[in-house]
Amino acid sequence: MPLNPDSPLAHLMNAPVRPGGVVWIGLRVARRAPLQVVESALAVAGVGLEGDHYGRRDGNRQVTLIQAESLRAIASHLGLDDVSPSDLRRNIVTKGINLHALKDRRFRIGGAVLEASGECHPCSRMEETFGVGGYNAVRGFGGITARVVEGGAIDLSSAIEALR
Repeated sequence: MPLNPDSPLAHLMNAPVRPGGVVWIGLRVARRAPLQVVESALAVAGVGLEGDHYGRRDGNRQVTLIQAESLRAIASHLGLDDVSPSDLRRNIVTKGINLHALKDRRFRIGGAVLEASGECHPCSRMEETFGVGGYNAVRGFGGITARVVEGGAIDLSSAIEALR
């Protein structure tokens, strides 16, 4: 059942979101290939990030984002000092913004406009990557997926801000 748009909870969920920034960008050039860490990427409307293998499809998972804060939580759940963004195979690591607050919203990231399209749940590769318990360590901390609405450049100095 949809949330009543006039409810107090709806007003809270639609309240302003503190902006954040991009701290890491990676492109998955092919399935199971190592991520290519880059300083900038071009978001293409309706496609994804140029050079990313998911960028060849029109769908909800054109770009994946995860919070740097979540990487620290995942590492803690695994008993590690840190985990690499490459291990999670996400495209963009953010800092200072709660990505889940972007649910059902469009947001600007650098010169592009994206629309949050869902949660980015862990896959069975997390057990392969981190060992037993890897999947559960990532549960609830996997970030979000997004569609590219307006193309543009994204780099390590890009700000992220909610648009609606």
